[in-house]
Amino acid sequence: MGNRTPDIFVADKPPSTIMKPTCLVILAILGLSVVCWPDITGHAASPQVVKRAQMHMGTLVFLTAVAQDKQLAHSAIEQGFGEIHRLEKILSTWIPDSELSKINAAAGRRAVKAGPETMELLAYSLEMARLTEGGFNIAIGPAVEAWNISREGRIPTRDELEAARPLMDLSAIHIDKEAGTVYLARSGMRVDIGGIGKGYAADFAASVMREAGASAGVVAISGDIKTFGRLPDGQRFVFGIQHPRKETGVTIGQLELEDEAVSTAGDYQRYFEKDGIRYHHILDPQTLQPARLSQSVTIVAKNGVLADGLDTGIFVMGPGKGMALIERLPGVEGVIVGADGAVSVSSGLQDRLQLSLQP
Repeated sequence: MGNRTPDIFVADKPPSTIMKPTCLVILAILGLSVVCWPDITGHAASPQVVKRAQMHMGTLVFLTAVAQDKQLAHSAIEQGFGEIHRLEKILSTWIPDSELSKINAAAGRRAVKAGPETMELLAYSLEMARLTEGGFNIAIGPAVEAWNISREGRIPTRDELEAARPLMDLSAIHIDKEAGTVYLARSGMRVDIGGIGKGYAADFAASVMREAGASAGVVAISGDIKTFGRLPDGQRFVFGIQHPRKETGVTIGQLELEDEAVSTAGDYQRYFEKDGIRYHHILDPQTLQPARLSQSVTIVAKNGVLADGLDTGIFVMGPGKGMALIERLPGVEGVIVGADGAVSVSSGLQDRLQLSLQP
């Protein structure tokens, strides 16, 4: 194999069923990213690569494990899926008896006991809101629902949007660490960790897989990817950044990852168009309208929870403020495609990112 860089190609089948001589592609379900590595099959003494996909957290989750034998790799993957399922039961707002669902149901009435994962993730979420100057908001659900972009999409009235605004007040989220409770002070308020929870779960799954004996691997939950270790031949995993105005699989560039997470937010993921205007799912919490300063934001960080939480907030902030924030945060890098298609790359990625196509 030597130091040959693996090729990136696009597939239209689940990655668990596709293998080419040089590269396996993991395409996140929304077409956000591509991860490749060289083929190491045919070498009996080589570590084994096992790849599997399951539905979790409302999306197709891809896990890959590298281990000394297939049994160990399969075991690591099973434990990784188990960890994601465990967190989903705690944090999903689609599960009526999850901790978050109970917290939302008790809004304006009482505090609810919460476990360490819920407490930690809510605290992370509030910190992301602070860092992004309110661009990230886990209480924005009522405004998102008014737009209904995930279904047929509609343009809500100003009155409808303003009715949602009081329910988005993050100061009404009370986390009592000593009592182990969470209280939403406004009736009708609800929190949703969809904009940060997948990165959080990817971190946990990767840690569990490593503890289970995998020497390297990838956790891909929609557009949130966490890698650990290197490939058997010493190469790093390769990640492609989706072109926000081209078909799925066309990238603007690629970079190598090692023990890092990457997350992408884009206006191409869920949207509808009316009168030539694109209305997408990433709302600006200040205007309650789709954010207009960016086409996509990709964040690279050591932890998935950080990458996942930052990409949405920085998308709202736009290239100017967003890139300034990236440069201030240690261990965080990013690529921002502005509304005009201009590509901004953080200083730490200048020598790592191979730009292949300008938007």
